[in-house]
Amino acid sequence: MNPLTSTTPEAVAPTAGSAVSLPPVAPGVVAAAVEGLTSRLRKKLDAAIEQYAALPVEAGDEGIRITCGEDAIVTLSPGPSGVIADDQARCSCLLQPRCLHRAAVLSACPIADGLPHPTAGGEAGVTAPDGSSPIGPAPDLVGGTPAPTTAAEVPTTATGPAAARVAAASGLWAAAAAVLSAGVPAAGAVPQSELLRAAHTARLAGLPGAAAAALRVVRGLRAARAHHPGHRLADLVCDLRELLLITGRLAGGDPDPALVGTVRRDYQPGGSLKVHGVFREPVISSTGYGGVVTHMVTENGRWYSVADVKPGGSARARGAATAPVSIGPAMLNHSELARTGLLIAGATVSPDGRLGAGRDVRATPVAGMPWTEGPMAALFARPLAEAAVTRLSGHAWSAPDTEEKAREPVGCDLVIVGAAGDHVLARELLPSERYERPDDQPRVSEKTATGDHSDTRDAAPAGALAGSRDLPGEVRVYGPLIRLVPASHHSELAHIDNLRRLASRPGLLVRVVGRVAPDRVATLLPLAVGPVPGTETTLRLPSEWQGHADLGYDRLQGAHLPPQDARMPPPPADDEVDPVASAPLWRVRRLIELAVSGGRRAVAESARNGDSHAPLRSAGFQAAADLVTGLTAEADRRGRDVFGRLTDPGPDRYAWAWVAAATHLATAERAMIQASWQGDHRFPLAGRGLASF
Repeated sequence: MNPLTSTTPEAVAPTAGSAVSLPPVAPGVVAAAVEGLTSRLRKKLDAAIEQYAALPVEAGDEGIRITCGEDAIVTLSPGPSGVIADDQARCSCLLQPRCLHRAAVLSACPIADGLPHPTAGGEAGVTAPDGSSPIGPAPDLVGGTPAPTTAAEVPTTATGPAAARVAAASGLWAAAAAVLSAGVPAAGAVPQSELLRAAHTARLAGLPGAAAAALRVVRGLRAARAHHPGHRLADLVCDLRELLLITGRLAGGDPDPALVGTVRRDYQPGGSLKVHGVFREPVISSTGYGGVVTHMVTENGRWYSVADVKPGGSARARGAATAPVSIGPAMLNHSELARTGLLIAGATVSPDGRLGAGRDVRATPVAGMPWTEGPMAALFARPLAEAAVTRLSGHAWSAPDTEEKAREPVGCDLVIVGAAGDHVLARELLPSERYERPDDQPRVSEKTATGDHSDTRDAAPAGALAGSRDLPGEVRVYGPLIRLVPASHHSELAHIDNLRRLASRPGLLVRVVGRVAPDRVATLLPLAVGPVPGTETTLRLPSEWQGHADLGYDRLQGAHLPPQDARMPPPPADDEVDPVASAPLWRVRRLIELAVSGGRRAVAESARNGDSHAPLRSAGFQAAADLVTGLTAEADRRGRDVFGRLTDPGPDRYAWAWVAAATHLATAERAMIQASWQGDHRFPLAGRGLASF
């Protein structure tokens, strides 16, 4: 589906009726409800979830009510946090709490993020590794397909938190490997509840990274089984790969601190700060939360943010655009803060740069900083390729690590080329250079200057400007082809409409602040735009917007674009080449995704159908071909018992083979994506220089 011509809603909380939606539920509550069912009721659970999710949701005095039958009314009474706990879901039937109605309704609710837990030996809210583990290292993924260490194989010398973490990781590995072996069609509510139970145990054991990955997998499985329009199979593959790799290494006793992860940390004193607003970003999460985050920068170039995100979905995100900022008595809303600044005394700051609103925080509005001064000018002066490669320096196998590094905004000046598929093509606008005409090159003839090319004896060399006669021509240096993709596809936000507006004017010069897309070739997610200084072929924004437009909220109109006669001819787009899509690695990607969408049997069947991996070897991807061959062989492996009967093998060896191939694929694609940001292409301007427009 093309977001430049149509809109697709994002994943939001399931709704029924007109305005009431199901609240998020704690993972352990869902797991306990499913575990309490009898085997007969578990077989009916998936059908019951689909049936009850379509029922109307009513708001009553005691909470949210879902009528499942004449004598079965499920009541959800979320606490102050908005999350359903164990004793806040009740059913009126006689089998309460071990009833199908309660378990099905809870399974239909969105999964809430788990609450932070203090770890042994560390301060509350911060998870730190134990530091000393006698367990051996994790197996080599590329060298083979070994089975992970299970809890029963943990040495007896491992005690305390180390043994608890290994046991929790082993349980989570087993649940994830079973889901991978079954595939999306067979990963119903019961396998999902096993994952949720293991995730809850992992969080209690001090493994928040693995627990968070498990919750993302469950959400992805639900979206895939429901055929949600916002679901991406690639995201589910990424989350499942990360979950299996983290838990497999932890189960093997790998002491790497990055595997443990961190939970939300407390705010710390930040002293006095002077921050300047840059842009607003709408937030609509798959768990039913919505709001806005306003990003700011200090004079030394450090990024901070103020968030207002609460339950409410897209309606909450729209309303929060002009909601008051809850930092001291500043009396600013988020729209004003994005275009002014704050002088904060007694600031509290989280490790990720989020500003708190404590009782002792005092804030005073100050004048904003334009994008042409201070740290913003330095942001646009840095080459985009250099900034992009820095943002892509995270581990390819770890989605949170990659996303955290890629979240810091980048800035660049672009010239719009036009729309192509689901994105807008543009090129980076670099400083002008003078083309020095060699002595042996002819000058531009009068015929060439006037557009008559019948006589090419005096034609100008490539790079010279048409219209110049005796002076050397001026060329503009462009970077590689950049793709602009909407940061959000939600129909109630302005991202898609604004990109469509920009694509309608090829040759438009625009200053962009956005994020690097870590999973696409040379792709930016634009968040705000402004005019390029010193030129007329750029945006003409209202004065109240203070020099920039927030693409999620402010809607560009035709009056904000330059006149048609003031346009600059766009640089040639050449042939848009995607090195990742055109490489033979698509064969590996297809098999990796088939394993998730169809399960182990689908992978084995593909090998029986004669899928050849010879193109991988001929293209030089020898390691990828070996890993894919090992995966298909392991998928088709069947053992026999002492009587010679075929038995189903365990999922461990197959899961490790899949992890090895998926990790190799992610690393290879990341290398190609980093390389796509490099390049230097020179194109002449078929007309006047930039300064003359």
